[in-house]
Amino acid sequence: MKYIISTLGCKVNQYETQAMETWLSEQGIEPAAPGERADLVLVNTCAVTAESERKSRQMIRRLRDENPGARIAVSGCYAQIAPEEMRKLGAEVVFGSGDRKRFVESALRVLKSGEPEEEIDDPFLRKEYEELPAGAPSGRTRAMLKIQDGCVNFCTYCIIPYTRGRLRSLPLEKAAEQAESLAGDGFKELVLTGIEVASYGVDLPGRPSLADVVAAVAEKSGSMRIRLGSLEPTVITDEFCRRLAALGKVCPHFHLSLQSGCDRTLRAMNRKYDTALFYEKTKLLRTAFPDCAITCDLITGFPGETETDHAETLKFIEKCGFSAMHIFPYSRRPGTPADLMPGQCTQAVKIRRAREAKEIALRMQEEYLDRQIGCRLPVLFETTEKDGRCYGHSDNYLLVSVAGDSFSGQMKRVRITGREGESLCGVID
Repeated sequence: MKYIISTLGCKVNQYETQAMETWLSEQGIEPAAPGERADLVLVNTCAVTAESERKSRQMIRRLRDENPGARIAVSGCYAQIAPEEMRKLGAEVVFGSGDRKRFVESALRVLKSGEPEEEIDDPFLRKEYEELPAGAPSGRTRAMLKIQDGCVNFCTYCIIPYTRGRLRSLPLEKAAEQAESLAGDGFKELVLTGIEVASYGVDLPGRPSLADVVAAVAEKSGSMRIRLGSLEPTVITDEFCRRLAALGKVCPHFHLSLQSGCDRTLRAMNRKYDTALFYEKTKLLRTAFPDCAITCDLITGFPGETETDHAETLKFIEKCGFSAMHIFPYSRRPGTPADLMPGQCTQAVKIRRAREAKEIALRMQEEYLDRQIGCRLPVLFETTEKDGRCYGHSDNYLLVSVAGDSFSGQMKRVRITGREGESLCGVID
């Protein structure tokens, strides 16, 4: 029996997919080779934007058509809120964003019986953290460890609280145990991920913090370097920065959720900070981790955003000096307050503002990359090889290439000699 599994969306979805792959392998179900038809198709969907939903539907249709006769099993955030749509697309197993083990078990039953199964719960009734096997998607050199699920920030543009439910955290000792196991498996880097990791521990006895779990993981993770997933700016404090820097293992790369550089827009988004606070957080990080990479997300054309608001955002991102940015035109998401707000921008306006922000972002990225020339960076090499070069990522998450044989899975110090577009090149030091 062969399966194909497709993942859309965030690193949490990727993590949950690799857990499903582990369980399938334990049952003797093998991944289909490229071009080979599968008996079972699994799709882990995303609902963060209307575009994510469209891509999820497109993926289900494509894999269904390419694998006639295969059983179709669908899970994830989009399936959580639109199970009827999944059924219309031919899904015979429909689960939401919880209980991935039961989802796999259901898919295996349907593979034998052909009888459809569906299980959609109320995410707000979930109280227990769903512990999944840690690891890495097939072929990856860095491992992921999900330490938290759920979100209660209720940003006006976001559907995720309604698909993931309340905050739930992996206990400290469990996180440390999994980190120790992954170190024993030979991984060189561990990515701590979750839906909203800044809120880690609020549901646990004693309310341990994100810094506490990072310290616990660092103690048991051997020589692995530790990379943090997306952070809410509010978690960045003097103590947080001091503790993480003292560990000597945390990658100097921090992805902060900005969304807008205009205070009026931030209030409309129901974000929990203003631009002054956000900027102070970037200064704290750069003091503790000199010349660290700070990246962010930005939404352009949010409802009610004026040209003046947009100009404020452009000025603010330049002030922050990000090393890279993920920039998205606002995508209306039915079921969120922002979808009903007045002052919806036209698509042309949203795209033009995104383009203007990207022009600044690209210049800042090139400036940051150019500052790395002459530096010696620790690079974890991955499986990608092309034109006689081997590629990997530095601790500050820059793509670096060197000439020569494959160094896949190895950590090497590289002297940076130049920039090639949006990546760096160098030689093994």
